[in-house]
Formats: sequence, C-alpha cells, structure tokens
Amino acid sequence: MKINELDDRPGEPIKFNFDPCDDAVVFMRNDPMFYRRKYYPAVQQLKDAVKNKKRIDAEGIFGSVVDSGMNTYCKKFKLGKPSSEVFTMEDRTRMVGQICSEETENITNGEY
Repeated sequence: MKINELDDRPGEPIKFNFDPCDDAVVFMRNDPMFYRRKYYPAVQQLKDAVKNKKRIDAEGIFGSVVDSGMNTYCKKFKLGKPSSEVFTMEDRTRMVGQICSEETENITNGEY
C-alpha cells in the first residue's frame, strides 16, 4: 500500500514531495522508446518551423506529445491514478511551454 492511498480525498490532486511536471518532462526526454517515437519527431517538426522562420505553434507540435507523456509516465511509475488526477490543465500547459522554449533554444544553439 502506498502512503497516498491512506489519505485519498476524491477531487483533490495528489501531493508529491517533488514536481511531477519536471519529472515527467525529464522522463519524456530520457525514456528511449518515448523519445524515439513521440518526442524526437515533434522536435524535428519544431526544427523545421524554426528553420523556415514560421510561426511556432507549441500546442500543435507538443500538445499530443505531452498528453501521451503524462499517460505513459503515470503507467510506467505505477502512480495508481490516471494522468487527469495527477496533472492539471495548467500543468499540461506549463509542460508544453517549457518543452517548446527549451527545445527552441537547443535548436538555435545548433544541438539538433
């Protein structure tokens, strides 16, 4: 039994002693299968937009990646809750923005 199962209040987000958003972003970048199948293709799409000086649509490029990443993260680490109970919409928006800005900086620095 997990400690959060003892004090489970319906409707309240799970409290962690770490930032699950940052942890999920690190997971998305470091899990080989997730990176290869989801993350890297989105980064390449971002790279094309930067290269062609097009408007960057962070939600369009990374929205589905973050959705999939949150679900995979919750399943892989057996949190016992669906991603909708672990992450809020604000968390999702923050992760999309964080990934997009960090990867845009990496692209402009020539890392991809």
